[in-house]
Order: sequence, then C-alpha cells, then structure tokens
Amino acid sequence: MSSAVVTRFAPSPTGYLHIGGARTALFNWLYARGRGGKFLLRIEDTDRARSTPEATQAILNGMAWLGLDHDGEAVSQFEGAARHADVAHQMLAQGDAYKCFATQDEIAAFREAAKAAGTSTLYRSPWRDTPAADHPDAPFVVRLKAPQDGATVINDEVQGTVTWQNDQLDDMVLLRSDGTPVYMLAVVVDDHDMGVTHVIRGDDHLANAARQSLIYRAMGWDLPTYAHIPLIHGPDGKKLSKRHGALGVEEYQAMGYPAAGMRNYLARLGWSHGDDEFFTDAQAVEWFGTDGIGKSPARLDFKKLENICGQHIAVAEDAALLHELHGYLTSIDVAPLTDAQNKLMLAAMPVLKERAKTFGELVEKAYFILGERPFTPDEKAAKNLDDVSRGILSELTPQLQTVSWDRDTLFDAVTQAAESHGMKMGKLAGPLRAALAGRSVTPSVFDMMLVIGREETCARLKDAAAS
Repeated sequence: MSSAVVTRFAPSPTGYLHIGGARTALFNWLYARGRGGKFLLRIEDTDRARSTPEATQAILNGMAWLGLDHDGEAVSQFEGAARHADVAHQMLAQGDAYKCFATQDEIAAFREAAKAAGTSTLYRSPWRDTPAADHPDAPFVVRLKAPQDGATVINDEVQGTVTWQNDQLDDMVLLRSDGTPVYMLAVVVDDHDMGVTHVIRGDDHLANAARQSLIYRAMGWDLPTYAHIPLIHGPDGKKLSKRHGALGVEEYQAMGYPAAGMRNYLARLGWSHGDDEFFTDAQAVEWFGTDGIGKSPARLDFKKLENICGQHIAVAEDAALLHELHGYLTSIDVAPLTDAQNKLMLAAMPVLKERAKTFGELVEKAYFILGERPFTPDEKAAKNLDDVSRGILSELTPQLQTVSWDRDTLFDAVTQAAESHGMKMGKLAGPLRAALAGRSVTPSVFDMMLVIGREETCARLKDAAAS
C-alpha cells in the first residue's frame, strides 16, 4: 500500500464536537489508517470572535474518547494567516487575482437593483480589469479572477462528476480590506502545505470545492481527491438538530455508550460493507473505502446504536471495559470507584456485561457491588421479603458459613432450604435478590454470592432477615 495518503479533519472550535463532525473525522481516520497514511488535525480558528480554547479542548476530548489519534501536532489555521496572505499576493502578482475598491454600499445597491430587475445578483466587479495606474488610494479587497466562460468540473468519489458553469461562479474575496485572509483561501493553502491528498467532508462543502479548485489551478497545485459525504439526518429524515437529542460526542459518552460501539455505529452511518452491521476496528480499517459511501443522507437510529453497543460490551475485554467505565463515571460526575470496588467489578465483569447495552445498564446491574450495607430493598424487591422468606434466609445463613464456596454447592444449599419449606428454588431467588442487592432485577444470585464472597453474603442475609 502507498504511504502517500494524507487525510485531515478540520473542525471550527466554536462548540462541542458534533456527531456529524465525529463521523467525518472517523471516515478520514479509517481511510488513512487503512492505507498506511497520515491523519492530520487542523483547528480552523480563523473566526476569532467565536473560537474558544474551551471548544478546542472539547473537540480534542471528543476525539480522544472516540480513539481517533492524529499524526503530529494539531495545526492552528489562524497562525498561518501570513502564509495565506502571501499566496493571495502571489496570485495578485501573476494576474490571477485583482484589487477591488467597491464599497459594501455599492455592492448592496447593485444586488438590490438586480433583484428588482429580476436579473442575476452575482456581483461582477468593475475593477476586474482596471489597470493599476487607475487605482484610487482607498481600501480594497483582493478578489480571485475566476474564469467567466466554460465549466469547472470536480470528479468526486461519492457524488461522481459535478459540473458548475463558470458564469455562475463569482470572483470570491481572498483578502479582506484589512489584509486578513478569508476561510476559503486558508483551507486551500493549508491543505496544500499539509500535503493533504484526500478531502473527505460533508456534502454541504461541495459548492466550496468548485471555488477552492480555482485557487489550486491558479497556483498550479495538484487538486486533492474529493469525497463529499451526505449529512446525518434525524430519525424523522430531517437535518440533525437539537430536537433530535444529543448532538455533541461527549453527550454520547455521558449516555453510557462504549467508544468501540460508537465507532462501529458511526462508520455504518452512510457507509456499508455488504450486510455487515457489527465489526471490529481492525475490520473497519481494512474494509473502509469511499466506494462504500452512499449518496443519501443517513438516519440516526438510537435502537441500532444501542444494539451495536451491547454487542461491543459483550465481547470487550473485562479490564478494558472497567477502564472505560471509569471514563463514563467521570463524565457524569460520579466519584471514582474504590480499590475494593474495582477488584469486585473486574471479578463480576463477565456477568455484568451480558446483555448490557450501555455503561448505565452495567452500573445498574452492579448495584450489588456499588451499593452499601445495609441494602434497603426498593419497592419491588421489598415485596419479596415477608416473614416466611426472612425465616428461610435466617436458616440458610449458618449453612452457608460452612459449605464449599462454589456454584454447585451454593445451588444445592439454596435448593434444600427452599424444598424444606415445600417450595421450588426459584421462589427463593426473589428474597435472595432483595437481600443481596436490594433490587428485583440483578445478576444470578449465585453469581452475586461468588463475587462478594461468603462473609459479605452472610452479613447481607442477616441484615435482611432482621429487617
């Protein structure tokens, strides 16, 4: 495989890492990692009023949680402003750009008149071909001298061949009147300087590709390979917004989804590999390509997300799961686990991860470890503790203090205790759950006993019998 592939993720630090941005980052990461290439990060912080260090950190945190490591240091677009301006001046010197002295009022008046007349509002600057000798001593912007006939064509890996008639493209501004470069110029210069070979981004940037390609061509630079991916829509088919629920990646961490499940689900949003729904990171890296990206918007489906996350929790290594659980607890401001709890959680993990779709569900199942004695049964569990069942628990406790502590022996001891009162073993499960966890829905009573051990089991049974 060629090592020449370079992709990039270029978010604006004006808020959290959006779920759509996270998928874009993932696609770029998968594409680069599957081809021995580089995945770069550029923070597009040219909007100084809205860019904040907190938002930059939120983006970095979101990427770290998702496990999307980038190569080298993150690049600040703002810090390259002088380089971006140099390119504009170079285009000016070679005749591919010009100084435009039109004022905002003049441009606005032109557009109003064009609207009223029902003609094109595409602004054509009267300064495009004015000789330098006739330039006034006044503020100016630098505009790209776009071709006015023919067509601009982009061969897009997802959208196919896309054509714009050049008479529909304006002479876009490259430098503002204060000499600062605009975003459209900065993107092109940065992508070129960073050696970006593949630009994978949302299809809301497709029109930008036409205008940006004109800068590449003016500078004699190779165009990157473009792949414009459809946006993510909500379950109702409308553009994703706050009304659909969580938008920031960190919110998904706080909702208890494992990162591996999130990566798997995001990869499947708009990309497919046959009928495969569940796959590992290694498989995603091996399989991912732009040929598997569809042209239609993908729909967010929380049921599918939960289903895939449950499968990832089930197959995850216990120690890795415990490590990620710590991150989840931090994200919801819960105190870290004690050493004793960590030890018990690790021992219980094979049982806890069965059928848990989120870390929240896993924590709920682990209440018998994370709760404290004396366990006060909740309303449902309390119904299982009556005088008869308390009496049986009282009789069972001394027996458990002497038997071998293994599943078969514990099963036999509980079965005998139930049968001696003319009931099936299953009837005693409810009172045992209430005693051991204070809950009616828990892991198997024998699993709980084996995890917490003889001393703690007997202590909890005594508590319940005396309550």
